[in-house]
Amino acid sequence: MAGTNSQDNRNKAAKRQARADRQAATAAAQQAQAEQAAKERRQQTIIGAVVVAIVVVLIAVIGIVVYHNVHKSNATKNLTVQDAYSQLQNVKSTPKGANDKGGFLISKDGYGKKVAGVPTVGEYFDPLCPGCANFNREVDPTLKSLMDAGQINLELYPMSFLDGSSTDQYSSRASGAIAYIAGHDDNPDHLVSFIASIYAANFQPEEGQNYKPVSDAALKEQALKAGVPESVASKAFGREYQDWLSAINTYTPKRPELWNTEGQNKGAMTTPTVTFNGTTLDMTKVSSLGMDLKTAVLNSIGLTSSQVGKEGQLPSIGASGKPVSLG
Repeated sequence: MAGTNSQDNRNKAAKRQARADRQAATAAAQQAQAEQAAKERRQQTIIGAVVVAIVVVLIAVIGIVVYHNVHKSNATKNLTVQDAYSQLQNVKSTPKGANDKGGFLISKDGYGKKVAGVPTVGEYFDPLCPGCANFNREVDPTLKSLMDAGQINLELYPMSFLDGSSTDQYSSRASGAIAYIAGHDDNPDHLVSFIASIYAANFQPEEGQNYKPVSDAALKEQALKAGVPESVASKAFGREYQDWLSAINTYTPKRPELWNTEGQNKGAMTTPTVTFNGTTLDMTKVSSLGMDLKTAVLNSIGLTSSQVGKEGQLPSIGASGKPVSLG
């Protein structure tokens, strides 16, 4: 009997010890969990503080950018046309051969050599502008034939206001190249061909959300195909005319002689803008008459399609007349 009681006592003691061990293990596990939870709370607090700090910094930076952009926009908006003109004249790095309003004059005799007694046709365009591409494809071959025959002078005004509609400042890169080529390649045919090549339907990128990046190398390839020498094409994308292009984007839209005189864009400049001896072609009227652009241009200067490219058959408006009314 004594042996049995002794065994029972040992069993009970073992159970008590096992129970105590389990309780100790549970307590230890709970303590470990509590310590881990506290550690995670400390880490989350630190991470949260860092995130808040980063957000505050980003908000501050964004605020500065927005402020400067708005401030710049307002400052530009409040400039008079004369002030904007003065700013353009004060740009340090300007392309060789550009006139005081940002254009390049070409004729059958080359850059800057105006043929006497014939009208000067001006084109204002942005390389990313789809309407400018349409005009180039429809009308520029005719303008080139007229120029080669000494029937007109041609002034080209590259702009870059659509930089924001691309992800890589396409407009200013392309227009900067146009300006560089005009100042460093003596053959204007190369420039005209280059502009046509970047407006080609299989090359010109779409603006806005569907824009796909275009490299300088791709633009250079178009220049080489147009006949621009390698020595010029390889340096045409140095972007040294950014300030000049920016000044043009400010000045040109402020020129009242370039504003639309009717339609939804009345009182504002749009591209393409085409002028004849400084007077703007009324694109709204062209559209309302159902007239194609080539016919509108020829009618405006006083020529027929059959006279295009015929030396000696000169436009009726001459070097200073206003464009013929379209109706």
